[in-house]
Amino acid sequence: MAPDTKRWLAWLLPVLPVLLLLYYGIGMGLAHKIDADPEYGPGAVTAPQSRAVAMAARLILREVDDHKWVANDPFFNPSSLLDNMPAYQTGIVGAIARVTAHLNGLSIESGAEDLELSRAAGFLKYPGTVWKFDSRTSWAPTASSEKQYRSAARNLLVFNDHLTTGDAVFARDRASLAKLLALIGTDMDAAADRLDAHLAQGHWTLFDAGADDLYFDTKGRLYAQSMILRELGWDFAQILAAADLGEQWQAMLAALNRAAALQPALVLAGDEDSALLPNHLTNQGFRLLQARSRLAGLAAALAGGDEH
Repeated sequence: MAPDTKRWLAWLLPVLPVLLLLYYGIGMGLAHKIDADPEYGPGAVTAPQSRAVAMAARLILREVDDHKWVANDPFFNPSSLLDNMPAYQTGIVGAIARVTAHLNGLSIESGAEDLELSRAAGFLKYPGTVWKFDSRTSWAPTASSEKQYRSAARNLLVFNDHLTTGDAVFARDRASLAKLLALIGTDMDAAADRLDAHLAQGHWTLFDAGADDLYFDTKGRLYAQSMILRELGWDFAQILAAADLGEQWQAMLAALNRAAALQPALVLAGDEDSALLPNHLTNQGFRLLQARSRLAGLAAALAGGDEH
């Protein structure tokens, strides 16, 4: 080995760990973003478009493009070491995927299945961890998570455009809202069940490696649901006013916003009756069930009352 090469290696070897630490540490800090802005809006929406659909599309594009999707980042990207942000992003998309599937299901029930909703629902089923290659299926290049989610957002926007031209239908009757709320309620039940299943495992440790991922996945779902339900309130404003459910709707949104806003600096998984260490999953679950209870009340009131 040449003397110059030896001198270069003698300088590089002790410096390399520091450079890697700076690269990953600074890069992670720059990439990390948990965006739970409660004032975020759907953008420009014109009647008879759906504000909820526009909100869903805009949330997808915000996480994929504005904040950059990190759940599928390869190891050489500093953001690949993040865990809370990818859990939060996949939670947001997971909630949107469910709402889109519900809307598609309602369109099928009504006999007016919409191709754009169906396509969007299909794209949103795609795993969030697929980069440009997926060694689990093939070594050939494949569609990334970002590409599929962008396609889903475009389908949702096209659906809204079709509402403007009369080429699509978005039912805004009392029964449709009641069904949609009931379906979103089942998604909240599933989230609560995941929290309960984790708690039942009895980790009771200060640093539960799985608790923070589950916490931020649930937070992402609650945030997306709170934003979409807020806009559904505008889509169905006349129905809610006719049923005199405006105050109940606002109370449900307030409860859901409280659940979505929770963001401890460190997710702890202490014993549920600990006097010293909290269990943040328990706290989150309590807030979730508060919102779920109010949502169930609204669904029952809409389903049980007479049409106006």
